[in-house]
Amino acid sequence: MNVSLLIILAFLFLSIYIGIRAKKGKEMNLDQWAVGGRGFGTIFVFLLMAGENFTTYTFLGGSGGAYGLGGPMIYVFSSLCYIVMYWFFPPIWKYAKKNNILTQSDFFASKYKSTKLGVLTAVVGIISLIPYLVLQFKGLGIIVSEASYGTISPAVAIWIGAVSVSIYVTVSGIHGSAWTAVVKDILMLVVILVMSIYLPYHYYGGFTPMFEKINAAKPNFLNLPKSGYGLSWYISTCILFALGASMWPHLFAASLTAKNAHILRRNSALTPLYQIVLILVLFIGFAAVLVVPGLKDPDLALFELAKKSFDPWFIGIIGGAGLLTALVPSSMLLMTASTLVAKNVVKVLKPDTTDQQIARIARMAVPILALLSVYFTFRGGEMIFMLLIMAYGFVAQLFPSLFFSLWKKNPVTLQGAVAGIIAGAVTVAVMTITNSTIATLFPHWPQVIKDIDSGIVALGVNLIVTIGVSTITRVKNVSENQLKNVEVKS
Repeated sequence: MNVSLLIILAFLFLSIYIGIRAKKGKEMNLDQWAVGGRGFGTIFVFLLMAGENFTTYTFLGGSGGAYGLGGPMIYVFSSLCYIVMYWFFPPIWKYAKKNNILTQSDFFASKYKSTKLGVLTAVVGIISLIPYLVLQFKGLGIIVSEASYGTISPAVAIWIGAVSVSIYVTVSGIHGSAWTAVVKDILMLVVILVMSIYLPYHYYGGFTPMFEKINAAKPNFLNLPKSGYGLSWYISTCILFALGASMWPHLFAASLTAKNAHILRRNSALTPLYQIVLILVLFIGFAAVLVVPGLKDPDLALFELAKKSFDPWFIGIIGGAGLLTALVPSSMLLMTASTLVAKNVVKVLKPDTTDQQIARIARMAVPILALLSVYFTFRGGEMIFMLLIMAYGFVAQLFPSLFFSLWKKNPVTLQGAVAGIIAGAVTVAVMTITNSTIATLFPHWPQVIKDIDSGIVALGVNLIVTIGVSTITRVKNVSENQLKNVEVKS
């Protein structure tokens, strides 16, 4: 057994130990398990919400995207999502606190007074979380296999990760995620800082010479292309990410752990500083372009470059950091999805289910959802960043209905919300399954339109249907009420 693998296993056992120990002294009812009793302060909320955005995608997808795509990867630096969170999460937290809401679906069901809408949003949320979980498990397999120099296969690594995260999520819920996130973020920052500074200077003599050499060897690689991943794709993808980020059910749950709404505003103001980490990850990917050229899988860029540059013991440190960037988000994703299944699907189908039974069902759902995600991990072969974009497009379909629900007078009816979410979700699903884009559907349209992200197209369909159906049903409801008043007077 090599030293790299020993270090990775040490971090694995540490994460399980911390995750299980986080339960100590707490009664794990559903409120404690899912939202930590709404008692987390600034640091834990920051680590849960900022840290959940920095996953295996940060480690592998960002560097792999920079290696394979070049300039278009600058979209990951967009901080627009935190502007949305700054304004959205505080009023959501206040409403959730007042109405004892634990999940995103609870919020929709309460705002629109419909348990059926709660079920629909739960299903959309769960379906959105599965690709995100697949992303984590796929990244975990690459990280452990590469960092162990092939001693552990990606398949075995995925199974080990799925079992490990299922254990401490089932035991400690969000408390385990929060404490493990502390170790994860510290280790990740150290590793990324070392690699992003050392590698450009070691191979190129600095950042400027690195970009000059890349530009000379691959002209226009660092620019946005005129078609495909061009300017309109970049703008539309940044907008999609800004709207979709605040719709993730696990980030919604993380926001509800805060002691007060002010913590959420402070978190949204500070988190953009964390985006600097993403730029550093891109530097690692760019450094690999000329040092390890010709990789068939761009997601391997970080580790191929690392193994060429560092001793095995540091590869173990990198692998340990990467392991935690998969396990911590996976724990939040599994916990959130299982809570949605138990509270917003099972509870609706069987209203007489007690809170204790719901908590037990949520825990039982964790390994089942983990197995489902592992299945799709082995079935799917997309690049990591493509999986993330697809998932964002799906979850973003919840945005219009939630946005309008925060108005003093909501212009969206229940029927409009349901129709809009379904229309947007179906659009994303059809375009994903058929591998369709605006360019393939309308090849003669201007390039600037053809390059718009498909998720934005689905969001546009969603908005049109939402407003249209709401207008029709509101007029119908008014007419029916007027008719009833006339009948009563008669």
